Amino acid sequence: MTHSELLPRPPSPLVEAADDRFERYGVRLLLKRDDLVHPELPGNKWRKLAPNLRAALEGGHDQLVTFGGAYSNHLRATAAAGRLLGLRTVGIVRGDELAGRPLNESLARCAAEGMRLHFVSRSEYRRKAEPHRLARLVDAAGAAGAYVVPEGGSNALALGGCAELGRELRGAADVVAVACGTGGTLAGLAAGLGPGQRALGVPVLAGGFLAAEIRSLQAAAFGGPAGDWTLAEDFHHGGYARVPAALEAFAADFGSRHGLPVERIYVAKLLWALTELTASGAFPPGTTLAAVVTGRP
Repeated sequence: MTHSELLPRPPSPLVEAADDRFERYGVRLLLKRDDLVHPELPGNKWRKLAPNLRAALEGGHDQLVTFGGAYSNHLRATAAAGRLLGLRTVGIVRGDELAGRPLNESLARCAAEGMRLHFVSRSEYRRKAEPHRLARLVDAAGAAGAYVVPEGGSNALALGGCAELGRELRGAADVVAVACGTGGTLAGLAAGLGPGQRALGVPVLAGGFLAAEIRSLQAAAFGGPAGDWTLAEDFHHGGYARVPAALEAFAADFGSRHGLPVERIYVAKLLWALTELTASGAFPPGTTLAAVVTGRP
């Protein structure tokens, strides 16, 4: 992967998904296959990381440091990007109790990509938004001087990358829906959509903290609110990385119907939410929905 490969890529495919669970309510479903936008950094990971990687390279940095939990897709994507670009990577991982245990599959993948993992207590991790705490965390991880990518990759640069996703969907759908972790993808997506379009976020974590976070991200990136967006809460299925049997069965069925490899932590929850919302009459007949497929299993 060279610096030139971080330049904007062609729009990802937008495909029709004929599905009677939507059609019987007069709703049309499209899939924005952003999982195909980059072979190793799919979907919103590429959208958010690419602008930050460009900034790191242009700033002469040879090391990236970022943050995530034990099952973080963002940590894996950052580790892969570092390997591809020849940048050293450090992952500050939530949960010091993990330090003495065998690595799970997700963290083992990060390590295999060359990422050095540094485990911190949950209380320490929660305070990383405080500038002096952040500096101490980065120093303690042996990453002083590294380019800092925030948790989930969500910052002002990332929102600019996600706004491009919205621009690709202008005029294509009435409602564009995306699963949300830290809120950066939704915040940028909403800003890029055109008049009369709405972005719908489906949080995959419990807690109800996301609306304030999205407003804060938009203020940092755009100077204030941007675009029309709403959240559909209560589809997190018990919290991040929780995939109960009913959701697993739904994802497997959706995948077989549409020939789509359905990622379980984000994409399955998004598609489940849209199916449930459609059945409850949340979308008037004649609505075109676009679901952003942000990653793959």
